Amino acid sequence: MFQEFSEENIEPLATGAWILGTGGGGNPYISTLNLRRLYAEGRRVQVMDPMALDDDDMVAVVSKMGAPLVGQERLSDPVHLARAVEVMEDYLGKPFRAIMSVEIGGSNALSSFLAAAMLGRPVVNADAMGRAYPEAQMTSFAIGNLPMYPLSLVDVRDNEVIVTKAASWKWMERISRKVCTEVGSTAATCKAPRTGREVKDWGIHYTITKATELGRTVIEARARHDDPVKAVLDHEGGKQLFRGKVTDVARETTGGFLRGRTVIEGIDADKGARMELAFQNEWAVAFRDGEPVAMTPDLLCLLDTISGSAIGTESVRYGQRVTVVALPAPELLTSPAGIAAVGPRAFGYDIDFRSVFA
Repeated sequence: MFQEFSEENIEPLATGAWILGTGGGGNPYISTLNLRRLYAEGRRVQVMDPMALDDDDMVAVVSKMGAPLVGQERLSDPVHLARAVEVMEDYLGKPFRAIMSVEIGGSNALSSFLAAAMLGRPVVNADAMGRAYPEAQMTSFAIGNLPMYPLSLVDVRDNEVIVTKAASWKWMERISRKVCTEVGSTAATCKAPRTGREVKDWGIHYTITKATELGRTVIEARARHDDPVKAVLDHEGGKQLFRGKVTDVARETTGGFLRGRTVIEGIDADKGARMELAFQNEWAVAFRDGEPVAMTPDLLCLLDTISGSAIGTESVRYGQRVTVVALPAPELLTSPAGIAAVGPRAFGYDIDFRSVFA
């Protein structure tokens, strides 16, 4: 039911979650340092099996919201994540049994741990995406048509906002994104509270374990001087799509998102070809010589060819030697409702979803 999350698991979780973040979710480096500091102070976090939740338990769903590039400039503090949970508890008039992350990708995979370490609550071994996505309606809870409100938002200036009601998931995204943009395109949030029954029915389960095991696989491959990219593919049943050198990056922060594209010129078996990765916080569609060859909800991951480390949309730069890989998506995301919520058309691309694993 409960398992203590040891300090030795922090780096593997961060490494694996950064890969599963598909370019988004925020670089986990600062969150890793914050969690290590909390552990050094004697705080500990227990991980809870989602199936051990009682149906009427209340679960806080936390995240850092905003544009990844801004998160590099305005460093986050665990105090704000904890405060977002406390604001929601005050509004609801009841305490949360446990805390979970809205996404297992990148820094947000550690958000639940930071809030839990501050508040002394367990973390649920689950999330609502099985990866990272940029918008509120792109979660398993939205796909399940569960309630989308209330939401609390806290920023570094001690602004605290509660959205008490929204007409739809897309309206919740629009309203909360507008608030987030006004406070600097980065904030801590506690999403709509979930019951234990809802987490059991609609959560993406055991993703903390998945990310930690993936990260440990990469770290061990490096230690053996094996190919860490191959280790990722073997561990996740993924496919290599392209290998090359980054030759161009265009990105801008607009509307609370980081949007743009990255161009990669092929080397080795891909010499003479070109791949372009389009992104909105996360990698969304891969075009090879102008033709779409891979797309969300398949997980598109850009990895450093030598280290196997993930490369985020905010940190990709000219000259990097990279490998583009695809990993299988959670089954829910490839359902008709899932594709409607997170497929290429949800990002504005007039493309029918075709999985590289079909």
